[in-house]
Amino acid sequence: MTHSIIERIIQRAVKANKRIVLPESEDTRVLQAAGEVLARNYAKVVLLGDEDKIKANARQLALDLSGAEVVNHLTDGQRGRYVEVLYEQRKHKGMTRDNAEKLLQHPVYYGGAMVGQQRVDGMVAGSNGPTRDTIRSALFFVGCAEGNKTISACSIVVTQVPHLGMDGSLIFADTGVVPEPTAEQLADIAVSAAAACLALLGVEPIVAMLSFSTRGSAYSPSVQKVIDATRLAQAKQGQLKIDGELQLDAALVEEVAQRKAKGSPVAGRANTLIFPDLSCGNIAYKLVERLGGAMVLGPLLMGLAKPINDVSRGCKAEDIALVAAITAVQAR
Repeated sequence: MTHSIIERIIQRAVKANKRIVLPESEDTRVLQAAGEVLARNYAKVVLLGDEDKIKANARQLALDLSGAEVVNHLTDGQRGRYVEVLYEQRKHKGMTRDNAEKLLQHPVYYGGAMVGQQRVDGMVAGSNGPTRDTIRSALFFVGCAEGNKTISACSIVVTQVPHLGMDGSLIFADTGVVPEPTAEQLADIAVSAAAACLALLGVEPIVAMLSFSTRGSAYSPSVQKVIDATRLAQAKQGQLKIDGELQLDAALVEEVAQRKAKGSPVAGRANTLIFPDLSCGNIAYKLVERLGGAMVLGPLLMGLAKPINDVSRGCKAEDIALVAAITAVQAR
């Protein structure tokens, strides 16, 4: 059964009616995902590659992709302009026109260029290549959101505990990108995760900055980093409901919150959990998934000026389709 939060995301994606590029059309899972996205009206689909090959593969898979736009990234009329844009933006880093030309032969980078030039509203990639290509494409062509300097990732964790977060759903971050964030990066992650909570869960973010300490119950440099990051995030967004450092039980359980962090605007009510480093965040969402029976969507990239998302190389077609819907919602 589809969980209510996923149903809401899908409904909002349909209303948004955005254009999403799926660059890895040589992957049959991507074509199957494109068929699902089109059939369910999650978004308008743009595929990159040779149109004759894509049509032939679609016929073999018995897919109706007649509603998709196909762009051959090797012969596209905008290709020269994208090469020039990339060269101008990266020449201070040693990029040459020849380098730019070669890089844009890669469909994931061409898809990123299309997002950056507002030809499409977002991109989903990664089924056929490493995460670093998706992130580099995003950095080169889209860049970070205003006021943010950190690309990170969040996961939507759909638990079996309905009173938590939004009908049991919470945002976990960072779950995929920054191994050992500085206080400044952790503050960026918190602000980006708050935006993700509002966009994807549709509720006011209540952000807990997690640690093994609650309000001075223990001390270490890692605790101080969380305290500093909380202050920086508050300075960035003064209206944001955020508190830290908090232990997980203080963040989520009202009884514990009353004992450990009485008066906190967050403790006992958090719907957005910020982990002190990637080890904690990655382990936490997989523990909840494997031992607690939660469903996890993501990691989803955060902190970008426009939505680009990465999927695992082990993903299924339905995973790509759902991330396309999420990307459409982020593009709103």
